[in-house]
Amino acid sequence: MKKILVLNGPNLNMLGVREPGVYGTLSLQAIEQRLRKLADELSVDLECFQSNHEGALIDKIHEAYSAVDGIIMNPGAFTHYSYAIRDAISTVQIPTIEVHISNIHKREAFRHVSVIAPVALGQIAGLGAEGYELGLRAIVSHLNSLEG
Repeated sequence: MKKILVLNGPNLNMLGVREPGVYGTLSLQAIEQRLRKLADELSVDLECFQSNHEGALIDKIHEAYSAVDGIIMNPGAFTHYSYAIRDAISTVQIPTIEVHISNIHKREAFRHVSVIAPVALGQIAGLGAEGYELGLRAIVSHLNSLEG
């Protein structure tokens, strides 16, 4: 069974409370519950982890090496400046989908650049919480295509 790691960065533990006009009203727990249901349908194992600390996310990426098949990550604000997270993803060479609830390209200029995107398989932005589900479908499809 394929194993997928879902990582969420800073402030995403406050979804549902934090700027609902931008991020919606679903909590991170509700998003994870929806993802677990979809993971069951897709016959994949799902692990979810959230941290407000860059080092904890990097440690989790390192632990994923040879342990998971794919990563879905919403790096939060780390998207725009964490070369350390970028390097961790690049190092482990695990296919990664970057997800953002809001469309980072339509927001403040500092949010337009992702240092993660160049090492990710793809990026989903602006489709709300559904972006996580699309990311899960995309990573599973990608992994299945590798099996030939």
